Amino acid sequence: MVKSKNHARGARSAGKAGTDTSRPGTRRDEAKRDQRPVKAAPVKPVAERPARIREEKWEKASATVPIFMPRREGDRPEGRAPVILETSGEHGYRLLDTGLGLKLEQYGDIRVVRPEAQALWPRALPDSEWDAADAIFTGDTEEDGAGRWRFPRAALGETWPMRLLDVDFFGRFTAFRHVGVFPEQIVHWAWMMESIKARGGKPKVLNLFGYTGVASLAAAAAGAEVTHVDASKKAIGWGRENQALARMTEKPIRWICDDAMKFIERELRRGNTYDIILTDPPRFGRGPEGEVWQLFDHLPKMLDICRELLSPKAIGLVLTAYSIRASFYSMHELMMETMRGRGGLVESGELIIREDGAAGRALSTSLFSRWTQ
Repeated sequence: MVKSKNHARGARSAGKAGTDTSRPGTRRDEAKRDQRPVKAAPVKPVAERPARIREEKWEKASATVPIFMPRREGDRPEGRAPVILETSGEHGYRLLDTGLGLKLEQYGDIRVVRPEAQALWPRALPDSEWDAADAIFTGDTEEDGAGRWRFPRAALGETWPMRLLDVDFFGRFTAFRHVGVFPEQIVHWAWMMESIKARGGKPKVLNLFGYTGVASLAAAAAGAEVTHVDASKKAIGWGRENQALARMTEKPIRWICDDAMKFIERELRRGNTYDIILTDPPRFGRGPEGEVWQLFDHLPKMLDICRELLSPKAIGLVLTAYSIRASFYSMHELMMETMRGRGGLVESGELIIREDGAAGRALSTSLFSRWTQ
């Protein structure tokens, strides 16, 4: 999705019921008898009431989602772990340097500095290279923390044109430090494009949590029919803008704003299948109707449904997971159990980006698990 990224995960618990003041013997009656002044109970502002209703709706939605998948029969697929998939730079993207909790990146013509908690080591490049940055993210250093962008050289707009794997799209400065694309995914996109071209015809691709649609455009460019799902209307709008910039408005891409779980459950009832499924779920998120997504609660069931949506001659199922406290072995064993009886190969490990320089250090970005037939 949307990486994409706008997804659903968890709700806060409801508040405790207030004290009943309608019967004798309550604290309010005692206060009257004692002739002590009583402060009126605070009245919740009207603006907060819809928020409380939404919270209750999220809680109800979360409680209705089955958490664990059923046990599958049959042999487990072949397994390979750990596997490291590396992006070492492409014409439109380079990781220039890392260190001191930051990373220096080149997106097209724009040089960007962003927080990177895993960059524990010293910088390799001189300060002059970092000082030449066009955009610097400041504020919360957490993955989902909000902040703002500073433009030390010249004011920049929200977007700028980019190109990766011969696909044009817009880079974007977002309030959550992201820039509209996750370059470590290039290795998955390249695999997908090669697989689509090798299959021939028009394989069907489902891109869940599709975010700004770069993966969907890459699949369509390779010849696939694509269904792109994200819960954020804004992300869907960005995807359509990217499609126009890429001159691919005639390509078969369905842009669907929906909760991922609800969508795949409907697709299962309809009997629809796909040859490739990409799923890039967030750790926590909410759907367009207040649906709740919690990665550790809902991922097993989601993968189980995705298995059912794979065509008999499916090409693959790809899962990536960001900012979670888990080992890739957790993803690996989950995928192995999900794909019992389907044969094929499950590869799991980490996606990394290699610095484009003499230091050549590797920056780990996410966990992944990929089943191929």
